[in-house]
Amino acid sequence: MLKPRITKLSQRLIKTGEFFEKQKMNYLQSIGVRRFAIMLTLLLTVGTLVPVLGQTKKKKPVYYSVPVNTVMRVRLDSELDSETARIGDSFSATLVDPVYSKGGVLVVPQASSVVGHVTNVQRAQKNGKPATLDVVFTAVKLPNGVRRAINGSLTDLESSTGNSDNEGQITAHKTSKRKVKFIGGGAAGGAVIGAIAGGGKGLAIGAGVGAITGAITGRVKKGHEVKVKSGTEFGVILNQSFALPKYRAG
Repeated sequence: MLKPRITKLSQRLIKTGEFFEKQKMNYLQSIGVRRFAIMLTLLLTVGTLVPVLGQTKKKKPVYYSVPVNTVMRVRLDSELDSETARIGDSFSATLVDPVYSKGGVLVVPQASSVVGHVTNVQRAQKNGKPATLDVVFTAVKLPNGVRRAINGSLTDLESSTGNSDNEGQITAHKTSKRKVKFIGGGAAGGAVIGAIAGGGKGLAIGAGVGAITGAITGRVKKGHEVKVKSGTEFGVILNQSFALPKYRAG
């Protein structure tokens, strides 16, 4: 009876040894998998960091300044009407001529968008006083998607005088007379650009080219609403300089 017992014990020991051998192999395999996972993680991390480090070495863009008093020629995209306009309304105009920096570098190309806002609306009155529409210009949007804040005011193109550079860009003389507005009236009953206070002279504007009119007085036979047609061209004069990199198409 002793021999069979020894045989069974031997078999149990053999099975126990096989079990521990399997456990050993499993443990070694798990270590290998862990090492592989660690190496893969390191490789992925290095692969991610290399492009980032490369990006940090890129040169910062050089910015070029557009000086104060620069006059930008723009074309209105949609009609402005004192009967429907409200304070805070935004509108846009398209840049007719490109804008260059003081050194002659192109920073704002033709067909860029200039963003404006209505700041005050006065409807035409029964006593003959024409309507007025005050606006400001707050941003330029380039065709490549770049947007830059600006501080610009309305001005006319015909009476703007100043220095013209090689690109034909006008820089107006320093002046404090920037409180001009759209005024109801003009030869076609549309609008003029000027200062109504004190009966100042205004500039009639139509669909593109303006023409000098007579004095705009505080009392006329009939008050007119402001109607600035789509396609009307006028000037935006910069109250502050702004800077942009050299323009590159997106």
